[in-house]
Amino acid sequence: MTPEHLDLKKDTGLTIRWADGVESFYPIAYLRRMSPSAEMRELRKQMDVNPLTILPDGMGTGDPVVAESAEMVGNYAIKISFSDGHATGLYSWTYLREIDPANEQDGLTKSDQGPSHSNPLGL
Repeated sequence: MTPEHLDLKKDTGLTIRWADGVESFYPIAYLRRMSPSAEMRELRKQMDVNPLTILPDGMGTGDPVVAESAEMVGNYAIKISFSDGHATGLYSWTYLREIDPANEQDGLTKSDQGPSHSNPLGL
């Protein structure tokens, strides 16, 4: 699950061509919403239960969010800083494959959902 090529267009999105030949496109607003940061995981859980959840400052202002910068983190992830000040999410290659918009089934990721009730410790 490693990328062969990354192409970030700061105002539109991130295109990744994976080693297995699959190409994925992640719009900037989608990447921001799906940030793997603890703050955003909790917000997605709250929004799944209550669609009227109040968004934190800077979100939902009407201004389009853009990527301001990106940097590689070792050989396993990319860190993206957004125009609304959010910069704490590390997007691992595994996580990016998991959230590929072409395969999205609902608003929560596997990591958002946590362990199953039949295995509450996730073991």
